Amino acid sequence: MASEAVFSHRDPMLQKRDEFEDMLEERRNSSDLRYALRCYTPVLYKGVTPCTAGALKNMVLQSAQIHFVIGQVSNETGRAVDDIQEEASAILEEMAHSLQLSTVRFFAFTLSKVFKTLFRSICVNEEGIQRLQQAIQEHPVVLLPSHRSYMDFLLMSYILYTYDLALPVIAAGMDFMGMKFVGEMLRMSGAFFIRRSFGGDKLYWAVFSEYVKTMLKNGFAPVEFFLEGTRSRTSKSLTPKLGLLNIAMDPFLKGEVFDVHLVPVSISYERILEEALYARELLGVPKPKESTSGLFKARKVLSEDYGSIHVYFGQPVSVRRLSQGKVDRGQFNLTPRHIPKRPSEEIHSFVNDSAYGLVRAQEENMVLKPWVLLASLLLQNHHGDQASGRARGMALDELTEQAVWLRDLSRQYGAFLHWPDHVPPPEVVSSSLSLHRGLLTITEGRVQLASEQAGGPAGPGEPPPVGPEEELLRQAVTVLSCVSYRNQALHVFLRPALLASAVHAASSSGKQEIFNSFSFLRNMFSNEFILCPGATVQDFEEACFLLVKTGALHVSQQEVVVTERGHRTLAFLTSVLDPFLQGYQVVCRFLSEEANEALTEKQFVPTVRKFIIKRLLAGRLRYTEVLSSDLQKNALAALLRLGAVQKIKGAEPGTLKVNKVMVHSLEDALGGNLPTQKPAAVARL
Repeated sequence: MASEAVFSHRDPMLQKRDEFEDMLEERRNSSDLRYALRCYTPVLYKGVTPCTAGALKNMVLQSAQIHFVIGQVSNETGRAVDDIQEEASAILEEMAHSLQLSTVRFFAFTLSKVFKTLFRSICVNEEGIQRLQQAIQEHPVVLLPSHRSYMDFLLMSYILYTYDLALPVIAAGMDFMGMKFVGEMLRMSGAFFIRRSFGGDKLYWAVFSEYVKTMLKNGFAPVEFFLEGTRSRTSKSLTPKLGLLNIAMDPFLKGEVFDVHLVPVSISYERILEEALYARELLGVPKPKESTSGLFKARKVLSEDYGSIHVYFGQPVSVRRLSQGKVDRGQFNLTPRHIPKRPSEEIHSFVNDSAYGLVRAQEENMVLKPWVLLASLLLQNHHGDQASGRARGMALDELTEQAVWLRDLSRQYGAFLHWPDHVPPPEVVSSSLSLHRGLLTITEGRVQLASEQAGGPAGPGEPPPVGPEEELLRQAVTVLSCVSYRNQALHVFLRPALLASAVHAASSSGKQEIFNSFSFLRNMFSNEFILCPGATVQDFEEACFLLVKTGALHVSQQEVVVTERGHRTLAFLTSVLDPFLQGYQVVCRFLSEEANEALTEKQFVPTVRKFIIKRLLAGRLRYTEVLSSDLQKNALAALLRLGAVQKIKGAEPGTLKVNKVMVHSLEDALGGNLPTQKPAAVARL
């Protein structure tokens, strides 16, 4: 992988991680008003003086790049230069932040009250804060937080204000602009707003990239954006978007600054505020529009307990060091810097590899709470109950025994697990179950996922649910909420699970055969999980290393053999991937049986959902979670990438053409007949 020097993932047990401090402790013991009005004097990059929002806009509009693009657009469209200049100015007006300390102080006061009500603690690694403080003084800094909740960017600014660090300017989606009052408040606390897609709008792209680069180059403030581009509804990391990272690296690549430091930040919520909202969204219940009144309706949330948050500021990553031996910066000497140019193949692959490495760094510093392990075990048991018709739920003592086993396994795999070792395991388990009691029922000492009150009681104006389909969807809200917790641990088990599934499907213990199956699965799931491009062999070796180290496999030059004590581990690991295998299979089945000539991308999710509901109700599918639209879209993306489905210019935009033979053979392969030869689809990639 391109970023091997900076992101190394050998023995995860060797990773040393910082200690945490609870920043709310001080807030509970001193005045919030004094805190909000305290003297705030952050140190900026090389001691530059802060720049006003107005001066920043002028710098952008006067830049050589904007003048060049305005001239270009004028030549292409025949419009007057003044006219285009006005448009550029209007774009900037709509986009730009207007950071004001008074607004930040207002948020500091309000958020202190809110956070103390919602959360038991907000834990931050102070060593990471010190590293960040150092980095901000020496280089332009880009903050890259994970994105699981609306709370993320308010939380980031709150933390930086508390520790007297320069407040970031934050890339936010336009949807927040629609929230009267709140949109402007966010703008005044450092948000700048960008459209979700620019199409081929040259002028918009030029204004946007120049704006970000001007802030970055001059070190006016750390720039913050979400590598994943949008909130993850599933608590899995999303495939990184490269646009903003390209812009952030550009000043270094063009030699305009000596270096840029990228800081991955991992934000872990013990209980996700939007838990049921996300589950409903994945089931096709539309997301409410961002509105201020919606925000106040959310006030009932304030009476709940959301446990703790952990925020881990990772090691700053030097772009200079990352690019050594990967990028020839001489190519930028051939044209003037202000002329916009598409990134070369070399730059694209460097930025892409770096983005994957950064998301993996975020994943590795995510703090997992005991509930993540309990959710994994309860889900596997829930599906087992459904399939076998045995007694519902798990006995508490059995759940505790399995959780302790899984705790030890995940630690050996390098998980950043916060399990209080001084507390007896039964107490750890019962306090976790109590925090998430809305998702469970406990009767006669047996724990199971809630089915009756799955989506909570019917709201005002909602008819009481009836019929098997509604019952299924209500159960699915609970299942998908639990899945979002299990997903937090997926990065820990993913590579061993891919290997376990390959071993399970192989007809012999031949290492090459198992590697080919592993390679097929890894390729199939590379839209689903963060799997760095071109690192198949490295991932296979890492998986072998972990399973050998924990005594589950013997691996020789020629063979991979499961040990006697390895069966329990492999059974757990294969069940981690099973829902994904079944989800992709059912999408293939749908496309080979039901897809007609006129199927478009837009119709895909609603029609595949109907198909899946029918099969679940008939008892032909084991996993309710295959109803997740995220899983269905990822499966389609994988089939498009493999060429089994193509987008064609049909009467409708996004019409899908299905290669039924190929889809059928992929379904077969996912059903356990994994290819042991190099299949064409894999060989091509």
